[in-house]
Amino acid sequence: MKPDRPLVTVIVPNHNHARFLPLCLAAVQAQTYSPLEIVVVDDCSTDDSVRIAESMGVSVLRTAENGGPAVARNAGAARASGEILFFVDSDVALAPDAVATGVALLEADPGRGAVCGIEDPEPLIRSGRVEDYRSLQHHYWSIASAGEVSFLWSAMFAIRADVFAEIGPFNPLLRYTEEVDYGQRLSRRYTVLITPAIHGRMSHDRELGALLRKLFHRGRLRVPLYARRRRFARGYETASRAWASVAALLAVAALPLPLALGPVAAAVPALLLAASLACDVGMYRFVFARRCPVFGVFFAGVHFLVNLVIIGAVIVGVLQWLGSGRFRRLYDAPVPAASPAGG
Repeated sequence: MKPDRPLVTVIVPNHNHARFLPLCLAAVQAQTYSPLEIVVVDDCSTDDSVRIAESMGVSVLRTAENGGPAVARNAGAARASGEILFFVDSDVALAPDAVATGVALLEADPGRGAVCGIEDPEPLIRSGRVEDYRSLQHHYWSIASAGEVSFLWSAMFAIRADVFAEIGPFNPLLRYTEEVDYGQRLSRRYTVLITPAIHGRMSHDRELGALLRKLFHRGRLRVPLYARRRRFARGYETASRAWASVAALLAVAALPLPLALGPVAAAVPALLLAASLACDVGMYRFVFARRCPVFGVFFAGVHFLVNLVIIGAVIVGVLQWLGSGRFRRLYDAPVPAASPAGG
């Protein structure tokens, strides 16, 4: 071990993830890198999270009230002693070399602001087909975005402490888009890299309703950010994926055509559905190559719903942006300073 290696503080924001926290912390404690310190920030959990973390010998900070992941990450950064901060969500189990790889990638390029990891295609603890869908979909979209991006993958990423201090904390007023906002702020001054060289297994939503609600709010709340800053997130949000959502909406809108124009008009929604699928053809090839055809059909059906939710969220967000000055100014206010957390 080199004696001049920088200290890394691994910050684990947590809320009611007692099911995953032992796996997360065990993976951090098994990292090949040292020196390393671990700080868990518990955001008012009502389960056994605090007891579990303390029983594993990990320092735990507690927020005064449930403020969301931005608040928890900021509190951990404020307490950290490390020259490099490595944030990992409490439902992620890192690969053993994740921290070492993150440090090496940051040290290799002084202009690199952050390096983000990509979750494996298999979930941390499998809980059903909806989670299987999300694991494969998110993994593929992330892998396809590997390289320089303007989006921050906040589930696992490394950043130098001085860069974090320069950019400022996560916006504690945001709960669904704090990482998009931070990525855009960071990428104005530094490059942001996402790479499969940093990876681990991650838990995902197990229920379709919860997943769709999350995606709806994320899509809706991106509208004022992109409208104000006049740029989309580079990497994850591509033109083909946007067109997939548009084509899905048009396919649904065209369903009544056969009733008005006759059976021949059924070709219109069918062609629009095919166009929506074609926009993500690489992802479907990836899924069908890994799983059975029955699951592939299930995957395509769920993704069709996801595309409808995404385009619906954008439409609602645009309407809110047009009708609400407060909504338009959502990202305009200065980011409040981080509040200290208790021990």
